Amino acid sequence: MTAVLALTIAMPAAEAQTARRSLPVVRDAEIESLIRDYSTPILKAAGLSPSRVEIVLVNDLAFNAFVAGRRIFINTGTILDSETPNETIGVLAHEVGHLAGGHQERLREQIERAKTIAVVASLLGAGVAVAGAAGGSSGAAAIGSGLMGSGGGIAQRSLFAYQRTEETTADRSALTYLLKTQQSPKGLLDSFAGLMRKNMLSGVSSDRYVSSHPAPQDRIGFLQTAAKESPYFDKVDPPALQLRHDLARAKIAAYNGGAGQVRRAFGRNLTSLPARYGDAIATHLAGSPKAALTKIDALIAESPGTPWFHEVRGEILMAAGRSDEAAAAFSKAAKLDPSDSGILEAAVGQALVTGGKPERMKDAISQIRKGLERDPGNSTAYQFLAMAYGKTGDVGAAELATAEGYWEAGNFRQAKIFAARAQQKFRPNSPQWRQAQDIITTKVNRK
Repeated sequence: MTAVLALTIAMPAAEAQTARRSLPVVRDAEIESLIRDYSTPILKAAGLSPSRVEIVLVNDLAFNAFVAGRRIFINTGTILDSETPNETIGVLAHEVGHLAGGHQERLREQIERAKTIAVVASLLGAGVAVAGAAGGSSGAAAIGSGLMGSGGGIAQRSLFAYQRTEETTADRSALTYLLKTQQSPKGLLDSFAGLMRKNMLSGVSSDRYVSSHPAPQDRIGFLQTAAKESPYFDKVDPPALQLRHDLARAKIAAYNGGAGQVRRAFGRNLTSLPARYGDAIATHLAGSPKAALTKIDALIAESPGTPWFHEVRGEILMAAGRSDEAAAAFSKAAKLDPSDSGILEAAVGQALVTGGKPERMKDAISQIRKGLERDPGNSTAYQFLAMAYGKTGDVGAAELATAEGYWEAGNFRQAKIFAARAQQKFRPNSPQWRQAQDIITTKVNRK
């Protein structure tokens, strides 16, 4: 099985921590807000609390998604390749099916069972081989060797059969959630059909049982029949949601392939708001701040209430060294953002830090802290917070913020080193001292 073959396979929960650290995770307020709006109704329909499930964006253009722990990982390429919101929603519904079905725990049990099958087959084969050799039977010895060699294959087939069953179960669950939320299942069907057209799912072995997923033809056949029974099959996504989806696609395209990728994503429709948004970002990334600013200002004039245009304006200004103007742009974006993203709140302070003005550092610290209250996992914000404390001369606080940043980024060794350094500068049992102590003493699963 390749990463592209699966819409997903549920990952054992023990691997959840390492999964996030080993992947190119991307943080973006706009895309996170969109995906959260997509997933919240589905999670509620599945009886899961949205606040207890984290959606993680993986910066990878392959069409893929998977579950690990209480997290759903979705590649940005899945959003880019989905022409409608409904397609991405269908993928998320499938992932929620794995999560709600407890497939991770059962997968762990199946893995242990497969190991047992392999061991028993190997021991049995060894016994037959020894008996054959002792009795002078070369045929029995050969049979024993064959059993030993096939033990792993038997276990693998057993595990793959289980995985195919869980994939089908997740498909059925997805259809149920989409029906409960009065959404079309057409997007889920289109996703699989699109993958098949691109030959992403067509590389199934001639022995269909040596595949971790149902054969695509069977899967699509089932979905076609079941999906068309939904009274919402022909329901179309609202225009406002489609626009948000296309804006997110444009941003992903620009950051992953510049203007060329934007053109490929939007084809002939290059005068649309999303295409011009992607072009403005691509121009900024190409190192032309003046031209990029002109383009993003034109978009703001056309749609002043879109927070993400102001956010990009802030990024352009910050890269150009115009920190105060950048902070104002980020502040405007934060006020317009209905999701109250901590990323945008922290960005205001981060812009002030880049300005380097000592008199602005207290404001910067306050603003970054405000963002971290909403989003404590923002490792980048901790880096800027450390710089702000450093500029005020508070070395202990700077080292503690550095430790927290390393911790959130998954570099636990460096986190503990800086926490130990910071702790020496605080009064014993003070809040900062205890915070450092927590980092130093917390054991980490390094699997």
